Parts: sequence; C-alpha cells; structure tokens
Amino acid sequence: MAETFDIHAGLTRALHDRAEAWRFIAGFAAYWQRPLRPGDGCSPAEVEAAERRLGLRLPAALREAYLRFGRRGDLTGNHDTLLAPEELYVADGALVYRVENQGCAFWGVALEELDRDEPGTVMRTDLADASQERWEPWESSLTAACVEMVMSEVVLFDGGFCDYLETEAREIAVVERLFRELPPVGRGMRWFSGEDVLIRELEGFCVYARARTEAALERLREAVPGDWLEG
Repeated sequence: MAETFDIHAGLTRALHDRAEAWRFIAGFAAYWQRPLRPGDGCSPAEVEAAERRLGLRLPAALREAYLRFGRRGDLTGNHDTLLAPEELYVADGALVYRVENQGCAFWGVALEELDRDEPGTVMRTDLADASQERWEPWESSLTAACVEMVMSEVVLFDGGFCDYLETEAREIAVVERLFRELPPVGRGMRWFSGEDVLIRELEGFCVYARARTEAALERLREAVPGDWLEG
C-alpha cells in the first residue's frame, strides 16, 4: 500500500484534467484500498457490446472509467452502484450509469450530451409522485462525478475502519477546525482530511469517516464529540 498520498494536491488537479483524475483515482485506491491491477477494468468488448445494445456511443470519460476500474466493486459499489456495461439503460432522456442502493436516486448523462468526451451529469430522485421527478444537475463533468463516486464508496466501505455521526453546528465546527477542507466535489458534500483520516460531511446533517487504522479512527472519535454509530 502507498505510504504517502497528497490528497489535496491530487484532487485539485483531478478536478481540472481527466488524465489527472485517473491518476488521482489510482493513487487514492492504492492508499485507501489496494492498487489498481490488470483485470480491474471491464474489457473493450464489454463496453462495445453495451454500445451496440443501446444504439449509442458512450462518452470517452465513461468508457475510460469502465476500462480502468469498472470491476472494482470496492471503489464503485459499497453503497451505491456503478452499473455494469450490460446494465446501462436509457430513461427519460438520460443514460443511467449509477443507482442508489435502495433505488431512491439515479445518476445519468443527458442524451444530448453523449457526443461530448466530457459531459456533465444529472441526478434524479425517486419520488412518491413520479410526475414530479426531474433530472437535476449533478457534477459539471463526468470525470468529477467518478472522482466523487470513488471517494464516497471508499468512505462507506464495510471492511474498513469507518464510522458515522449525526452532527450539529458544534461538531461541524470541530471538524472545520481540526481537519483540512478539500476542494469541493459532490453536490451537498464537503470533504476533509487529516492524518490517516478522510471525512465526508453531508449537508450539515452528518459525517461519514474512514480511517486507515483503528487508532486513527479512535483519535477522530475523541477529537469530535458526539454519539458515533460504531464508537
């Protein structure tokens, strides 16, 4: 496992350049999970078969994501799920590529954006009144959406040192004071990092935390007061 990883600098570059984003994801995976290896991606034949079935061409960014880490469930499917190429489908004017774990939300690319190498992304929430459902803007680039996906899925990894805390202003202030805020990625999210710790703060309501060691997670619990779910 990589012993050092400058997440702040790497994320800053990743959000402005697709090649840098793939380098960031590779380094992030090596540091927080395990390195990317041959076979972690889908095959070109699988991607091409999906395109033939759907009668469309996938954006370059989505093709590249599948080819690099499409089979890495620990990066793409701990909570929400990146659909396999054979599971991709079109709904109400968008190509759906990711689904929430209970089918309550969906992420996609508007069909009119598919001819772009780097399209924006949209998200749709499942509502009781389906007539009110709308595709809403998510990330301005598909690559940024992939970066957010990998970071979120790693924070929610069942096999790691993870915890969850419902928060109020006091706890958020402690996180802001003790940890470095990362460049923004993901609607309604803020990210913070510290020594062996990664934190996702969601709309001021809760934080999800991932640590590289049990000791690091325990230090976080001691530093940030509250009723930690696993503490």
